[in-house]
Amino acid sequence: MAGTLIDTVDLNSPAHRAGILPGEKLVSINGNEVYDILDYRYFSVGRRLLLEVSDTNGKLRKVKIVKPQYTALGLNFASYLMDNPRSCVNNCIFCFIDQLPPGLRETLYFKDDDSRLSFLMGNYITLTNLSKREISRIIELKISPINVSVHATNAELRAFLLRCKKGANGFLLMKRLADAGIQMNCQIVCLPGINDGPELQNSIADLSSLYPSVKSVSVVPVGLTRYREGLYPIKAYEKKQAAEVIDMVDRFGDICLKEYGSRIFFCGDEFYLKAGRALPPYDYYENFPQFENGVGMLRSFENEFLTALDTLNIAPDDSPPAFSVATGTVAEQMLKNLLQILQNKCYNIKGNIYGIQNDFFGSCVDVAGLVTGGDLIAQLKGMDLGQRLLIPASMLRHGGDMFLDNISVSQVSESLNIPVVPVPNDGAQLLSVILDKDIDRTASDL
Repeated sequence: MAGTLIDTVDLNSPAHRAGILPGEKLVSINGNEVYDILDYRYFSVGRRLLLEVSDTNGKLRKVKIVKPQYTALGLNFASYLMDNPRSCVNNCIFCFIDQLPPGLRETLYFKDDDSRLSFLMGNYITLTNLSKREISRIIELKISPINVSVHATNAELRAFLLRCKKGANGFLLMKRLADAGIQMNCQIVCLPGINDGPELQNSIADLSSLYPSVKSVSVVPVGLTRYREGLYPIKAYEKKQAAEVIDMVDRFGDICLKEYGSRIFFCGDEFYLKAGRALPPYDYYENFPQFENGVGMLRSFENEFLTALDTLNIAPDDSPPAFSVATGTVAEQMLKNLLQILQNKCYNIKGNIYGIQNDFFGSCVDVAGLVTGGDLIAQLKGMDLGQRLLIPASMLRHGGDMFLDNISVSQVSESLNIPVVPVPNDGAQLLSVILDKDIDRTASDL
């Protein structure tokens, strides 16, 4: 019963009023040992609690607390998880982190595969490093939903893709979780000629059999950088191959929609762009369950922008400061189309859209979130940028002021001699910044 060190105690919280002090250790709640944040949150929701705490000398004492149900105890720990995040035990043949160049921030090379982060923050896990206790806890505490990186349900193929023998047990474990009522969102990263075609068809059929426990599945193309020397040979998707994946996923999606009332399976936006096809309509994406995996992100952004534009009372001769937008090449054409629509409504709008070629990671990487400060500087130097440069906030890491290549926003601003304005990934917010005015979000939030 070592316990977890209490870093701070919120003022006037139930724990503070009960006399619990920073520097003491939380050992158990109502007789249940507390190992991490999930134990702490689950066991502390009740009204009547008996905490076992050890002081700085290791002496145990018991503390009774009565509070409204679900009110937070007010204890804070040095680590969000109350211990270290669990690292990945796989060696996936397509791992993006293995394709990073040297010299980036150390945190970027850490491969997490932690079920707690899956539940709390939406991270995807492979299920290969779960202990028996963790599996039992997920089932007993009904920790749900969790997000699972599936990639293939064929046991032999999955073990090969993950380069981990335990990977073969993935679908069997998913069945066990489904039988226990645990909901799952899933992801399939497709590799041309490896886990698409008949193997993808098999995976889709297997996963659909677990509905409604399997709530949604994203099917996305593998991400490849130019740093793949010595790694397993993988090619990028070509137009015909991408179209074949879309057709297969949509055929199953149509069947699921009729049978279950949900498509369940959705292709990432990149597949449509690689196939040269228009994105599906807004309603296709249901409630956008796989938004963070790039499924429907462009369509949602477009809808936010246009809905906000329809609600605005702007004069045709309004003249906001001239601007430019830098983004990944995947969103370049959509933003150009939206700018044209805006200029048709307000003829004094002066702006340019620049799709940044990713020279840092390689031309196959086309999303805005992986554009670096160095590429912005190199490709925008001498361009017509107007009076401000707008960038997606997703380009930034490390407290919102640093690009992946360790170049800061201020460095980009100084090099290009222009204010750089990060904008959230929200179409209405972009329109608001472009027009230099606040927008009533009521309509666009509907």
